[in-house]
Amino acid sequence: MRIMGLDYGSKTVGVAISDELLLTAQAKEIIRRKEENKLRKTLARIEELIQEYKVELIILGLPLNMDQSESVRSVLSAEFKDKLERRTSIPVIMWDERLTTVEADAIMDEVGIKKADRKEYVDMIAAQIILQDYLDNRDKTEVKE
Repeated sequence: MRIMGLDYGSKTVGVAISDELLLTAQAKEIIRRKEENKLRKTLARIEELIQEYKVELIILGLPLNMDQSESVRSVLSAEFKDKLERRTSIPVIMWDERLTTVEADAIMDEVGIKKADRKEYVDMIAAQIILQDYLDNRDKTEVKE
């Protein structure tokens, strides 16, 4: 079994996949689209990755405000969750993603990725952080579904 982590954005979806022991998350790719509501190819690529890695669960970043209230992106992410579940028949768990972009930026700073190049990696690293946080805390925390 593997778990997929997704960081859903307006024009990108960062993808990470767990190892088979569910210990580590590896950043895989960024799926890009030209318009926010054009999801057919995005969903098709996610399905391909599910088949390739034998994914049985998806962790989708939940972009809450700092006071834990829902944001506009939270509502859009919940709609994406519904589409994913209908299309893939795989359960999707929403996972708090606050500050993952800040953490991803710090990681890129640490490894020396130039600020101009960070846009190419940030969503994929954010997906990895979301998934790793889930893997590290799945037995300790109440899951938000």
